[in-house]
Amino acid sequence: MSLGGATERSVPATKIEITVSCRNLLDLDTFSKSDPMVVLYTQTRASQEWREFGRTEVIDNTLNPDFVRKFVLDYFFEEKQNLRFDVYNVDSKTNISKPQDFLGQAFLALGEVIGGQGSRVERPLTGVPGKKCGTILLTAEELSNCRDIATMQLCANKLDKKDFFGKSDPFLVFYRSNEDGTFTICHKTEVVKNTLNPVWQPFSIPVRALCNGDYDRTVKIDVYDWDRDGSHDFIGEFTTSYRELSKAQNQFTVYEVLNPRKKCKKKKYVNSGTVTLLSFSVDSEFTFVDYIKGGTQLNFTVAIDFTASNGNPLQPTSLHYMSPYQLSAYAMALKAVGEIIQDYDSDKLFPAYGFGAKLPPEGRISHQFPLNNNDEDPNCAGIEGVLESYFQSLRTVQLYGPTYFAPVINQVARAAAKISDGSQYYVLLIITDGVISDMTQTKEAIVSASSLPMSIIIVGVGPAMFEAMEELDGDDVRVSSRGRYAERDIVQFVPFRDYVDRSGNQVLSMARLAKDVLAEIPEQLLSYMRTRDIQPRPPPPANSSPTPAPEQP
Repeated sequence: MSLGGATERSVPATKIEITVSCRNLLDLDTFSKSDPMVVLYTQTRASQEWREFGRTEVIDNTLNPDFVRKFVLDYFFEEKQNLRFDVYNVDSKTNISKPQDFLGQAFLALGEVIGGQGSRVERPLTGVPGKKCGTILLTAEELSNCRDIATMQLCANKLDKKDFFGKSDPFLVFYRSNEDGTFTICHKTEVVKNTLNPVWQPFSIPVRALCNGDYDRTVKIDVYDWDRDGSHDFIGEFTTSYRELSKAQNQFTVYEVLNPRKKCKKKKYVNSGTVTLLSFSVDSEFTFVDYIKGGTQLNFTVAIDFTASNGNPLQPTSLHYMSPYQLSAYAMALKAVGEIIQDYDSDKLFPAYGFGAKLPPEGRISHQFPLNNNDEDPNCAGIEGVLESYFQSLRTVQLYGPTYFAPVINQVARAAAKISDGSQYYVLLIITDGVISDMTQTKEAIVSASSLPMSIIIVGVGPAMFEAMEELDGDDVRVSSRGRYAERDIVQFVPFRDYVDRSGNQVLSMARLAKDVLAEIPEQLLSYMRTRDIQPRPPPPANSSPTPAPEQP
């Protein structure tokens, strides 16, 4: 049974407010200075087309505007959210931007603004041939209500008896309403067995998950009787809102549980019981953006499977085949994940390794060789540099085996162990075609790494069955080694084939993959910081604050 037709829709990590300033704009007006306005365009994921998102006000007669009107965007860490800022000189009489009124533009991703020092970036404006267009300054600020966590406890009274023998086994399901009238599930309580008067445990939920920042939006709560076979019986429902719930800080609130079908059939129907909100409180907690803004860097490392089971790279059947027309699954997975993470790493230098190959000249087998062939410095410049070194390695090494993960996990863990103050967080991407040969050692490496500032993403490419990988992904059962359990779930595994777009759209395939494998990273980073009681540092002082440049004579 689907619970209330909930649609799968991800809640943004938070809402971000962007403030815009420009410096040294082109001067197009003859008798006065330009009258600038900025238009923000966002890009749709599927078609890649640009759509206008909003406009600032027009500021008359200045080349160094500080705009008051801000842009508020939903922020998803796991997506590449491309932005385009166009600057126009607006003639206030017509307020229509003609091509000759174009003052320049800048393209960048929302992650680049958030990942900039103190969540600030300055970019040159381009697009007017032969002219220096000045710069645009962008500052990202998280909206304060996005960090609120609501904690509440509910109980029920005299619920309808649904079980033939014994009483009901009730649980609650919370939904938030969407703009289009559909509902998205956002919380389920535990089941309380054999009672018509259950008291559920207190639970916490981010306020944005409950109402996405709109305090008057409907919150629907369904009451069910749990059944072992999954066909849970509907007892009834009631609606409220975040604002109404928060009033319960001073008083109990009692809701009538109504079953619409019973209400229609029975004239004397009153209700199917009541639910009482016993307590409700709101606390603020640190967010992923707080840590990034305070200077925490994401360090990205790549490890690529060079075992012989991938097939000869010169053959089109190989998973490593370098086609002139399209990227291999290896290259796509690397680019998809890397292009998002690189926005949060200031030096854009990424260590990249291969494993399971014979290296020239003497044919030594290695399970962690630098793709750039430099043992002293395995860093590659940018994701393009990693791809270049990967293609170069394919031409020089011999694919061999076996498939060992532990050496490269331990390599990154050694780096992560050196810096435990919260200033660095390590993300290791392993791309592999399947069967793992050192399962015991890998589990041990993961259990040890789970206490470090580190996450591991494993992308499986090709047609293999990946049961062993599912075991390493601790979503259902925490990974253990020699009776010791992983302190945190730090592994996320996905098979690449699940994300390939049927129409062959590579951009869409990559966006889907990145969305899924990166979604857990912010929470994994926060869980490390919380368990170590590491607070975000204050953002660095605005040494590049947008001070007005002297107006040009």
